[in-house]
Amino acid sequence: MTTTLITGSNKGLGFETARRLVAAGHTVYVGSRDAERGKRAAEQLGARAVVIDVTDDMSVAAAAKTIEADGGLDVLINNAGISGFEGQTRDSAEIGAAAVTVDLMRPIFDTNVFGVVRVTHAFLPLLLRSAAPVVVNVSSGLASLTRVTTPDTPTYAYMGVAYPASKAAVNMITVQYAKAFPGIRINAVEPGYTATDLNGHAGTQTVEEGAEIIVRMAQLTPEGPTGGYFDAAGVLPW
Repeated sequence: MTTTLITGSNKGLGFETARRLVAAGHTVYVGSRDAERGKRAAEQLGARAVVIDVTDDMSVAAAAKTIEADGGLDVLINNAGISGFEGQTRDSAEIGAAAVTVDLMRPIFDTNVFGVVRVTHAFLPLLLRSAAPVVVNVSSGLASLTRVTTPDTPTYAYMGVAYPASKAAVNMITVQYAKAFPGIRINAVEPGYTATDLNGHAGTQTVEEGAEIIVRMAQLTPEGPTGGYFDAAGVLPW
């Protein structure tokens, strides 16, 4: 039985990913900051709930102890993330270079970047005991420097700084961890522009479509790729 933890999975892409992996036979831990929301989601999915706030060392350590006591971990999906404009319109929250400040960027990096490192570090001992360990880091197409510098494309037109910078950092973290731990399949994925709270439900894809690449990469065998950056269509340019 494959045991999987998905951070930030009481709703949106994480919830749909959990649903699909439960259906595929995984024992899934629904990771959520809010205990009640996580419990409700887990009950609905036939999964297990674990409280985990990726910005809090003690919360992450407690989650790791819980999952270790239950038998260990095979797959870690670092899904928890914020854009900085949850609950706002895209126009009002897409803070460009002229207006962005450290105070605006800090919470986004704390969740999207430091959260990935915090959680991955805490669960590495469990993953290293697995026969087929996998890490999936949920990134974004906005993290692609190639795409962001290609004129006359939607990615080029996006002028926000904090969110794409955080996801570009996630891509680098993915590469460096993959090099350091060749026995673990560690990849970054781009779900696509999916309608979730992250973008005020402005996305053009359903969560079912967006979860496709996450689910696929979560089920890699030891022969699968590592240190890569993928969307549903294949390899993405860095």
